[in-house]
Amino acid sequence: MVSSTRKTTSSLSATTAAAIAAAAAALMVSVAFATAQYTPATPAAPGAAAAGAAAGATPAAPYTPATPGAAGAAPSVPAGPLDIAQLGAKGDGTSDSTAFVLQAWKNACNATGTQKIVIPPGNYLTGALNLKGPCTSSIILRLDGNLLGTGDLNAYKTNWIEVEHVDNFAINGHGIIDGQGPLVWTHNQCNKNYNCKILPNSLVIDYSTNVTVRGITLKNSKFFHLNIYESKNVVIDKVTITSPGDSPNTDGIHVGDSTNITISSTTIAAGDDCISIGPGTKMVRVNGVRCGPGHGISVGSLGRYKDEKDVEDIIVTNCTIKGTTNGLRIKSYEDSKSQLRATKFLYDGITMDNVSYPIIIDQKYCPNNICSASGTSKVAVTDIVFKNIVGTSATPEAVTLNCANNLPCQGIQLHNVDLKYAGQGNTTLSVCKNLS
Repeated sequence: MVSSTRKTTSSLSATTAAAIAAAAAALMVSVAFATAQYTPATPAAPGAAAAGAAAGATPAAPYTPATPGAAGAAPSVPAGPLDIAQLGAKGDGTSDSTAFVLQAWKNACNATGTQKIVIPPGNYLTGALNLKGPCTSSIILRLDGNLLGTGDLNAYKTNWIEVEHVDNFAINGHGIIDGQGPLVWTHNQCNKNYNCKILPNSLVIDYSTNVTVRGITLKNSKFFHLNIYESKNVVIDKVTITSPGDSPNTDGIHVGDSTNITISSTTIAAGDDCISIGPGTKMVRVNGVRCGPGHGISVGSLGRYKDEKDVEDIIVTNCTIKGTTNGLRIKSYEDSKSQLRATKFLYDGITMDNVSYPIIIDQKYCPNNICSASGTSKVAVTDIVFKNIVGTSATPEAVTLNCANNLPCQGIQLHNVDLKYAGQGNTTLSVCKNLS
C-alpha cells in the first residue's frame, strides 16, 4: 500500500493532536485532522423496546409506538390458533412446518390489537417464510423453539424469513433461527465471482417500522444472518449471532437505506462483517457489541451502484472486537458509480484484541479486481472521529487511512488511540495518504 506518511512507534497514542503531515518525525501516530470535533445529534430511541437503545445517548423524549389498526381498537379474536403446534406443526426437525407458520401469521395479521405467534419448544423445519403486511395488529413472534431453514435451495425464491411492510413487530425469546448454512455453503461462489448468485438471507426486515428483535440466536446463515432494508425505528438487543470465521458471506447484521437503528448488547461471530452499514443509512447507534471472529464493523462498500445515498450520523461505542481481519472500517470503490458522502461518524470506547487492521479508511477498495484504478472517487469521507481506541493489533499496520487522490478525506480525528502490535518487536505503523 502506498503511503505519503509512515511512522513507527511502540504504541499508537493520541495524547497529542497534530496533523499527520506535520508530525512525520514524531513518536505518536494518533492525531487530529480537524480543528473542531464532531458532536453527533441524539436521535429518539427507536422501536417498541427502547431500553438501552441509544448508545450512551438519552433521547429527547420516550418513543411511543403508533396504535395499529383503527385508533384505540381492542384486540380481536384471531380467526385461528397462533401457536404453530396447535395448527399441526411437528417439532421433530424433519417435518415441514412452513404452512403452519404462514397460517399463524395470517391469523395474527388480520386481527387487531396485539397478537402473539408462538413457536413452542422443538425444532421446526421450514422453507421460505414471507411474512407480509400491512397488518391490522401489532405482532409479537415468541420464539421458544428453534426454526430450521431447509437445505433445499429450491424452497426459496430469495430469502428465508422475510418481514415485509409490517409496522409494530417484535421477535423475542430464547430460541434459535438456524439457517443450516453448512448444507449449502459449497454452493456459494462469491469468492470467485463478485456477481454471484446470492444464497438466502436468514432474517430480513424490509419496508417496516417499529421493529424489535431481542434475546434470540441466529446461527449458521446461508448468507447474511440479519438484513435490515428500507426500515426505520429498529432495535436489535441482546441477540447472539454465530457462525464459523471461515463461513462465506455470513455477515452478522447488514443495514441499508434505513434510519434510526439501534444495535445493543449483542454478540456476533461471523465469516464476514459483524456489522455492515450500507448506502442510504442514517442515525445508527451501536453499543456494547462483541465482535469476532469476522471482518469487524464496516461502513460500505460504498459507490458500487448508481444513485446510492449518503451514510450519516453513525455512533459506535463501548464495543470489543477480537481476532477479526479488520476492526473499524470505511470502504468505498475507487471508480465509484455514485456521488455520495460518508459523514459524521463517531467511534468511541473500542477495545481491539489481536485485530489485523484496527482502523482503516479505504477509498480505493476494489475486491476481485472488478474496478479500474482510476483514482477518481465520488465518495466523500468527512468528519470521522476515532476516540479512546485501545488494545492490540495483529499486524504492525494499526492505522490505515488510504484516501482518494482526487477527493481527500477531510475532518478525520484520532484522540487517545493506543494500539500496540501484538507480534515480536512491538512496533506499530500508520499508513496515511491524501488527507486534508
